[in-house]
Amino acid sequence: MAITEPDQGFIFWPVGTGDSTTIRVNETVYVQVDVHHMDKSEGDNDSAWPVIDELIEILPTLGDKPYLSTFVLTHPDRDHCRGFKELLERVLISELWMSPRTFREYKTEEGLCEDAEAFHEEAMRRVRATIKAGGDPGRGNRIRIIGYDTLLQEDEFDGFPEEFLSIPGHMITMLDGEDHSTQFQAFVHAPFKDDSYGDRNDCSLAFQITLKNGEGVGQALLMGDLPYPIIRRIFDASDDSTLSWNVLLAPHHCSKSVMYWKDDGEAEETLKSDIVQDMGNAALSPGYVVSSSRPIPTSNKPNDNPPHAKAKAQYLRIVPNEFFCTHEHPDEKNPVPVIFEVSDTGFAYTGETASTKPLSDAVKEAGGGAEAPAEAVGFGNHAK
Repeated sequence: MAITEPDQGFIFWPVGTGDSTTIRVNETVYVQVDVHHMDKSEGDNDSAWPVIDELIEILPTLGDKPYLSTFVLTHPDRDHCRGFKELLERVLISELWMSPRTFREYKTEEGLCEDAEAFHEEAMRRVRATIKAGGDPGRGNRIRIIGYDTLLQEDEFDGFPEEFLSIPGHMITMLDGEDHSTQFQAFVHAPFKDDSYGDRNDCSLAFQITLKNGEGVGQALLMGDLPYPIIRRIFDASDDSTLSWNVLLAPHHCSKSVMYWKDDGEAEETLKSDIVQDMGNAALSPGYVVSSSRPIPTSNKPNDNPPHAKAKAQYLRIVPNEFFCTHEHPDEKNPVPVIFEVSDTGFAYTGETASTKPLSDAVKEAGGGAEAPAEAVGFGNHAK
């Protein structure tokens, strides 16, 4: 199914409960954050979109293949990398971004799913190519490692150039060997150094993505599957300018673990209203929350997987304009991607169902001040 893509902007695909976010920087530069490809067979009534097929329709071509400037894997769970092996076969992926945790997970007994293993093998090929080149290995071989890990001290990484290593607090403006700072910036929030040994979700890459079009600016917060303690740490360690958002991709597919948590010594999880308020205070106008998931139920049973109704209820308290679920947009039977555009006049949702709820009302409901943070791009203070 063809879409009307923005000249510059964000596309959130309906791919089941999983993440597939496409960032169009310009007509030749695309960034794909995660992939959850759902094959369709003849007569298949599943409403999930086969995202790789869709990407091939919109990507530019280089030589005889569709060309993807950069693929970012937030973490190696199947619902974030399903279809990567097929994507690699069908598309020229010029650059990969990944966390060292991918390598660590590969060495455990649990191992990785087939697509994550394919990612690991391709990443290691690119690591070797980069070390051999002593610098930029060229298109189709580039890799950027994001985050700390003692694995990087092992022999197989000896000689890996620091210019292709980014850590929390860094701003990335290079895509596929070219500086796109006038149009694109990615501020790295996570993973922190001491998260390398935690739960796989704790090691998710997290970014504030900024797109610029003349005087127009649009910002998105993408935080993978991070839970409350790490998101709390990000907000504590970061400047307001690196947390502001026009679109917030609800972490872990609208999981309640973002704002409901059981601390040590507590008998059960409780609402951590501090993070709800802080996320609300970071919202810009216009502002939207997107849940990349199947339809959100009206209630959940204990131990239900995301999406969670309790989380949606909290996002509704803080979102300035609209909460979207990718499989409810505009309806459950025929979902279409949630698309936002950045133009020289600013950031805008391109669909037709957005409300006009004022930002001041939303922030008041969350218990914050009436003013949204001023838009700015800078460096945070958490490269610790």
